[in-house]
Amino acid sequence: MPTTAYQKLSSGFYNRPDVLTIARELLGKIIVTKFDGELTAARIVETEAYAGVTDKASHAYGGRRTARTEVMYHEAGRAYVYLCYGIHQLFNIVTNKVDVPHAILIRGAEPITGVPVMLRRTGKKVADFTLTRGPGNVSKALGITVGHTGESLLEDAFYLASDGFVPAKEDILTTPRIGVDYAGADALLPYRFIIRNNKYVSGKPVKK
Repeated sequence: MPTTAYQKLSSGFYNRPDVLTIARELLGKIIVTKFDGELTAARIVETEAYAGVTDKASHAYGGRRTARTEVMYHEAGRAYVYLCYGIHQLFNIVTNKVDVPHAILIRGAEPITGVPVMLRRTGKKVADFTLTRGPGNVSKALGITVGHTGESLLEDAFYLASDGFVPAKEDILTTPRIGVDYAGADALLPYRFIIRNNKYVSGKPVKK
């Protein structure tokens, strides 16, 4: 589908107080990148919300501010990309108002446009479910790196959009987040949102 059919998400979409609502509403939205003249796009099928200073799983828990996390305190609608295990570059979206460090991790997406480019970037030979399953693969396939951290998602080279698709309410499932056991009780919070039965959703299959 040509990007002319996409409606770019406005700053108002990101600048809202309820990070859980935004994380849920991101399901079905499209990440578009136009880097070095190469267009790629993928539909979001899995997100995780991080609720800032009160959330033990958040990089900003307790008001922590570092060179890496400072972007989380900036205005909504910016990219926060960090390196995990020194290998995976994970793409998050900053939400809420300035100085409220909410963020949403994109964990899974379904390819729409530019699959040959995604295959080259990831080094994969077959466009199966592993291409954009898991947050590291999403970033790699779409060309998103830590160099994009702090960039506005309101520009033309890197943005989120809608093509009118909205998942049915019964197809959206809520689960605890993955890989945040260090957060104690907060690890069990139902802050992960997925589209039911989508093969690009990471982790073990969820049946509800």
